Amino acid sequence: MSKRGNLTIVIQAGGESRRMGRSKATVPFLGEPLLLRGVNRLLPLADEFIITTNEPQNLGFLDDWVDSGRIRLVTDISDTRGALHGVHTALNAASNPYVAMVACDMIFPSRSLISAELTAIKREGTDIAVPKTSFGYEPFHGVYRRKTCLPAVLEALQQGETRATSWFDKVKLTEFTAEMVAQIEPRGGCFINTNTPEELAAIERKIVEGGIQERESFVS
Repeated sequence: MSKRGNLTIVIQAGGESRRMGRSKATVPFLGEPLLLRGVNRLLPLADEFIITTNEPQNLGFLDDWVDSGRIRLVTDISDTRGALHGVHTALNAASNPYVAMVACDMIFPSRSLISAELTAIKREGTDIAVPKTSFGYEPFHGVYRRKTCLPAVLEALQQGETRATSWFDKVKLTEFTAEMVAQIEPRGGCFINTNTPEELAAIERKIVEGGIQERESFVS
């Protein structure tokens, strides 16, 4: 499913990462800010594109897209940091009925997977379409129905929850198994992310040396 699917795509790029030692969004990776990998791959799919950030002053490399209206920068609603607060900000800011969320430190975010999740959530009438791996749900590569998910997230926040998945049992969910993800994105690597300079350097080195196949840029 391509554009006109009533889809807002949100990249979560809150700000400084303690383990990385600086903002993940702006850390260099293969000659460009890491955030641009998600932008390049996912922007063509979105009817609306939002980046949640607490450092808009440091994202000048997005100025052309922001000035043209193709990207909107949104700051967190709450001063309290946490994954669930980020989900709340994303759902609240979106203008469309369906919202895809992706983390800015994902090296290979998948346009194909988001498209399949959007198709599934519409076909099955569920509230969330999200992958599940051996590590659990991947909330920041899922698609959400804004109308039903936003109140569920608000209720979870009022109950003191902070985990991004803490409210999943309150809504209808379509689960994408590892096998399903592999069929949709046979190149794999959708959920590879980085938390430290060492991890980032190791993945960059593998790409340069051919140990991990680079993905093409999707920006037209």
